Amino acid sequence: MDIVLLVKAAIMGIVEGLTEFLPISSTGHLILAGSLLGFDDDKAKVFDIAIQTGAILAVVLVYWEKIRSTVVALPRQPRAQRLALNIFIGFLPAVVLGLLFGKVIKAHLFIPTVVASTFIIGGFIILWAEKRPPGSVRIEHVDDMTPWDALKVGLVQCFAMIPGTSRSGSTIIGGMLLGLSRQAATDFSFFLAIPTLIGAGVYSLYKERALLSVADIPLFAVGLVFSFVSAWLCVRWLLRYISTHNFVPFAWYRIVFGIVVLATAWTGKVVWAD
Repeated sequence: MDIVLLVKAAIMGIVEGLTEFLPISSTGHLILAGSLLGFDDDKAKVFDIAIQTGAILAVVLVYWEKIRSTVVALPRQPRAQRLALNIFIGFLPAVVLGLLFGKVIKAHLFIPTVVASTFIIGGFIILWAEKRPPGSVRIEHVDDMTPWDALKVGLVQCFAMIPGTSRSGSTIIGGMLLGLSRQAATDFSFFLAIPTLIGAGVYSLYKERALLSVADIPLFAVGLVFSFVSAWLCVRWLLRYISTHNFVPFAWYRIVFGIVVLATAWTGKVVWAD
């Protein structure tokens, strides 16, 4: 296996893990990083989706006690049953709309200039969301969500099909706008990520299996390992961060980074591959 290719896989894994659960768009960062590294062919696109599984394993590890207790209590505890149902309901819109529009979106919107534009738009939406009145929170804990709340967050998650929007940003900020506390929105975003990203990874690997071979195992293994480690560190940090901070710094990061990408593309300083 080409060492340079493995280094690129490690870099992409780190990018995935650090950005998957922050409201800054992992897909957008992977598209930009892949463009700069020359790691953006059809196999690389499958790789980008597959290594999300490493990030999801990090969430499972961090939330293991909650996940384990929920699964054990499912046969007898209404609260556990409601959480499982809410995750299922929140997951459904992504399945339906992903199957209907995923191919078209990937064909036309997975380009750096679209990513940069949605970075900027998403940044301003976060700034707007953070200005909401303090008393607008009606759900403090993820266990208090109703199926209707879960469906609305699931529908909001579908905006993340547009690269650069951010799945975690859509669900966390969208959840906050729908009345969830910052903690509840973040927790549900993480729980919802488990079926969403695992499903996307399995579906992508199956659909594009003709592109892959046994020789690709080291490449994918490196990406998964680095994605897992960086995501584990990032999730643990984020859960501490949200207890005392808001998402405004991420909004400004998105806006500035998006402007830089657009400026370098328009001036020709960086050739961003489409």
